[in-house]
Amino acid sequence: MSQIERRVLGFDPGLTRCGIGIVQGAVGKPLTLVGVGVILTAADLPLEKRLMQLEKELEEWIDLHKPDVMAVERVFSQHNVRTVMGTGQAAGIALLVAARRNMPVMMHTPSEVKAAVTGSGRANKVQVAEMVKRLLNLEVIPKPVDATDALALAICHIWRGGANSRIQDAVKAEKSRLAKLVKK
Repeated sequence: MSQIERRVLGFDPGLTRCGIGIVQGAVGKPLTLVGVGVILTAADLPLEKRLMQLEKELEEWIDLHKPDVMAVERVFSQHNVRTVMGTGQAAGIALLVAARRNMPVMMHTPSEVKAAVTGSGRANKVQVAEMVKRLLNLEVIPKPVDATDALALAICHIWRGGANSRIQDAVKAEKSRLAKLVKK
């Protein structure tokens, strides 16, 4: 079965720094860097203004690069509730922007991303960054780390997203089949 080439926008959510990376490719084919950057919001702005700025700049990235799908880091529990809240709010903006455009979104955990890119779900940031550099055939590792993390999300989705979608579709079909059997 041939793999379909996709353009994936990786989104590493954060309130002060949001990493964005766009990668094009397919399983078994070389990956291409399309764009990479960071959306910055000033800490002294009111929260609603920061979220609005994040939305505006994310929309601009999508208009410019026209990704097929968005891969967002799944917010995980941390000890710092304030950090988790900001990360969750930023992720919510990404989900809203994607929903308005009818763009598919897949959430990936940090461990999934690390495992997809390095082969180990326990890899450190340096190992992930080095593999992103190698996989995209880059001269240097993109900075800051949020940008590299966004590229890792995009790569993860290219390599795992199709399989995850097929699994979800199969689970839905099986639940539907079982629901029909129960009704009989």
